[in-house]
Amino acid sequence: MNRNIFKNCKRLAIMGGTFDPIHYGHLVAAEAAFHKFNLDKVVFMPAGNPVFKKGTRVADKESRFIMTYLAVLENEHFDVSRIEIEREGDTYTIDTIEQVKKLCDPDTKLYFITGADAISYIFSWKEPVRLVSMCEFIAVTRPGYKNCKLFDNIEKLSDKYKNRIHYMEIPALSISSTEIRQRVKHDYPIKYLLPDNVISYIEKTGLYKEEALSREEIMMDFETMRQKLQSSLYIKRYIHTLGVVEEAEKLAKIYGNEITVEKAKIAALLHDCAKDYPTELKMRFCKEYHVYLDEIMKENTDLIHSFLGAEVAKREYLVKDDEILDAIRFHTTGRKNMTLLEKIVFIADFTEKGRKPFDGLEEARRLSYIDINMALTYILECVIEHVKSKGRALHPLSCEALEYYKNK
Repeated sequence: MNRNIFKNCKRLAIMGGTFDPIHYGHLVAAEAAFHKFNLDKVVFMPAGNPVFKKGTRVADKESRFIMTYLAVLENEHFDVSRIEIEREGDTYTIDTIEQVKKLCDPDTKLYFITGADAISYIFSWKEPVRLVSMCEFIAVTRPGYKNCKLFDNIEKLSDKYKNRIHYMEIPALSISSTEIRQRVKHDYPIKYLLPDNVISYIEKTGLYKEEALSREEIMMDFETMRQKLQSSLYIKRYIHTLGVVEEAEKLAKIYGNEITVEKAKIAALLHDCAKDYPTELKMRFCKEYHVYLDEIMKENTDLIHSFLGAEVAKREYLVKDDEILDAIRFHTTGRKNMTLLEKIVFIADFTEKGRKPFDGLEEARRLSYIDINMALTYILECVIEHVKSKGRALHPLSCEALEYYKNK
């Protein structure tokens, strides 16, 4: 979660579920709720460690998060949250609703969308009375539910809470995640049951096959990262980022190999992934992600985004390559004995073609195509001089880097 997706909503619905995998039944229900209840947004909440699934084999939570993200990507009033994915221990709805209410505006009206079958057993949930008082429930059901035993169970709910629970019929889509998993396992077609990009992810990773890829082998492709990043950056920052990607690719082709090029593109794409966070949010995520902040970083909060960005790339974009993460982490300060990838991203960030002209820019660009260490040293000198001119404290990593490369 790289921004507060719960703000500025008068009417907000959380759609909880395991989403193993998410399918068109989930999406149709969310879309119907959006219109029927005049919502501003529906936030999908993939379960982390659902209590009701204990003892049942469930796909790893990051895979379920990615599939959910892919499924809602093109719907402007849908979003997806990592709250339950990030939470340690068992997942309870009451804990999620409490956390969401703290992130919402005080006057936000909150709904929780779930299946009518789950609602019929709501009083077996954790702290059900307090839960029903904190949000209203939208119980999704197929047409004709009043004629089944389920409705008899629902009718037994206390009259006190009936006005907090709304029932919504949707077209009789008999799609189930269980059936989809079984169809994948036995090589039966699943087209038209779930979005094509989710199908592509399942096929690419081997999910639900007997020998699926391990968690460490699963990684978003570049295009998925780009689409995800675009939705979380201001347009000016996003344009800058694309310029850094282009420049990093050029430098990687000059100084590296095909692997370097691919890594450079990813590192450059994500180098500013935490840049547009409000300062308060940066500080909170640093605490949650155990990002150490020294005194200079606390004083100059603009330095935080690169160190936090490495953690965001790891957690939200599933980057496991330490070399890429370090290139993101040190793209602002630099450090002594930088890797080739770190140098490429550091230089590309400074020289990308969208930069407005300033003293030293053209020389830095010229040097970057001739000698990467000369370019790095020159840029470090420019950056340090700029920081001094602004009266800000220099970060030791930048000073150490300049000293190191001047003496090489």
